[in-house]
Amino acid sequence: MQIVRTTKACFLAALLFVGIGGASVPIVGQTSQGSEPPVLSAPVLPSRPTASGDQLFADLVKHNELRSAGLREYSAVRTYAVTDLNGKVHAKEVVQMEYIAPNKKTFVTVAEEGSGVIRNLVLKRLIESEMSAAAGKERRDSSITPANYTFRVLNEDDLDNHHCFVVEAIPKRNDKYLFEGKIWIDSSEFAIVKIAGHPAKKLSFWITRADFVRRYEKIGDFWLPASDETVVEVRLYGKKILSIEHHINSVNGVTSTPLVGQNPHEVESTTHGS
Repeated sequence: MQIVRTTKACFLAALLFVGIGGASVPIVGQTSQGSEPPVLSAPVLPSRPTASGDQLFADLVKHNELRSAGLREYSAVRTYAVTDLNGKVHAKEVVQMEYIAPNKKTFVTVAEEGSGVIRNLVLKRLIESEMSAAAGKERRDSSITPANYTFRVLNEDDLDNHHCFVVEAIPKRNDKYLFEGKIWIDSSEFAIVKIAGHPAKKLSFWITRADFVRRYEKIGDFWLPASDETVVEVRLYGKKILSIEHHINSVNGVTSTPLVGQNPHEVESTTHGS
């Protein structure tokens, strides 16, 4: 019986990894990795409410490139958890994450609990996959760029004190690493506040549905991940939820609390004075 239970747990864990890995966007700040910082002859002007999807996309990319040029490093404590719909925790992993531009990420486990099978086959594999992707070892392009998506403007909405353009993200190819869904873009800073969607391609026979929601928060001049939730529906096993909470400790060597609400010049002066 123990062998049977272990086999089922391994099978479920493998399916969860497929579902969760396919129903997510890269866990990174809003940057355009791998590109040179742009030389702008004039400030990027805010888009008009009637701006096209192409114009919004261009503004988003320009602002992301500028933020990328300024983000040297940041650290965060992440809490990964796999639960059921009743809130029962199957597995949890707490890690300290360090990012150093342009492509280095390290993870140190702080605490863990629950199923070792799920932690090893789902949570740890997700972390390993992210490290490989950051270092360029996994050659898959899932970034939100015009090479992968087109934007269609839907409406405007107020979300978490941010006035946003809401756009439909339409993938340009049938790829499990791309998604279909909506993006909320801050109308003044052209930063992504929220993404909600599902994989553009069916993941497997066993994964009947996988939906995710990613939220960002502004810290200083940067927009970094705040939370992720992915709901995976596995045939015969029902729904399981992966949640990731991101608690930012520092950005560019400055603790995160003083950064909130500061402008870029204040952040730089604080950094140089530390």
